[in-house]
Amino acid sequence: MYIEEVKSPSQEKDFFDLPKKLYANTPQWVRPIDNDVESVFDKTKNPTFQYGECTRFLVKNDHKQTIGRVAVFVNEKTKLKNNDQPTGGMGFFECIEDKKAAFMLFDACKEWLEERGCEAMDGSINFGSRDKFWGLLVEGFDREANYQQNYNFDYYQDFFESYGFQVYFNQLTFFRKVYGLSRIVHAKANRIFADPTYHFENIKIKQMDKYAEDFRQIYNKSFALAEGLTEMTKEEANKIMKKMKPIIDERLITFAYHNGEPVAFGVFLPELNQIFKHVNGKLNLIGKLKFLYHRWKGSCSRVLGVAFGIAKSHHSKGLDAALSVCLERETQKTDFPYTDLELNWIGDFNPPMLKLMQNLEFAVCKKHVTYRKLFDPTKPFNRHPIRTYEAKTETQNES
Repeated sequence: MYIEEVKSPSQEKDFFDLPKKLYANTPQWVRPIDNDVESVFDKTKNPTFQYGECTRFLVKNDHKQTIGRVAVFVNEKTKLKNNDQPTGGMGFFECIEDKKAAFMLFDACKEWLEERGCEAMDGSINFGSRDKFWGLLVEGFDREANYQQNYNFDYYQDFFESYGFQVYFNQLTFFRKVYGLSRIVHAKANRIFADPTYHFENIKIKQMDKYAEDFRQIYNKSFALAEGLTEMTKEEANKIMKKMKPIIDERLITFAYHNGEPVAFGVFLPELNQIFKHVNGKLNLIGKLKFLYHRWKGSCSRVLGVAFGIAKSHHSKGLDAALSVCLERETQKTDFPYTDLELNWIGDFNPPMLKLMQNLEFAVCKKHVTYRKLFDPTKPFNRHPIRTYEAKTETQNES
């Protein structure tokens, strides 16, 4: 076996083609959209290249067949952010069940990162934001992967842990039916509904500029305020809404207002992998036609929770319950096709959000892990610090 760095078009093809071969007989794996993965490694499309660099490796057997792959990267913007040591990342790891091959890939990543001043690496993560391709699946192998969520073989966990990776944080995906909320949740919601100073409305695609601004205001009153992040600009808010527009179902996104001012949102989207599994990774003309057909047909029965946002001054008033009941009310309409709800992952370092999931009667259905490998094993290992404030789901976080 030997390692190759990806430099040529044929090597790139091997990198992208390997998962199709490995998961050919795994129905829970849904082939990612080719453009989504390719854009991660495209300097013109991935803004993370402004702050870092990335390369990819293949491991091949003696017959020159690709049997494993990995990407390794360093982001100077986050290399030291909240870390005890300079830390890089690795991801998009795939490999046959051969520990020697896996360790060759890990070694290649370690050596590349050490040359760039790193003393640790996280994996399996994305070269970019945490909302996609982040974490190694360790529980929930019987469930289909959500859109841009990693799915992998169960033996990968042994590869990582045997090599010396340790759990930096767990990522929990939550599930419940969209209907059947308890009396307790309804009681909390009804107290809000009875208050005439609050009102709720579903997003309207024809008024996207208005809702982009409402989204921005709520974000800046909750997430940016709580986490010390830079406030969202109008341009950024419009970009987010423009990106979501093609897949928005107006029934799934609700805004809450207090005396006419936007104070909360619940953003849910159709779970696209239930449709994308029919296009085989290709969103060319035929793929787009298949996408439109399956949306019209109602092939999607699962909703993905993307973000909950509540202005800090309206925390603990029951708006989370009210937003959930608003979604449940939509299920009473005869043409409502959705039955299941999953929330994009929440880190175990975020107890307030985990408590919220418990209050809203969600159960864990998948667990991913962000692992960290210290290059000097004699140094103390510290897990991700625990958060103490009420925070969002991880879809908005940077790596």
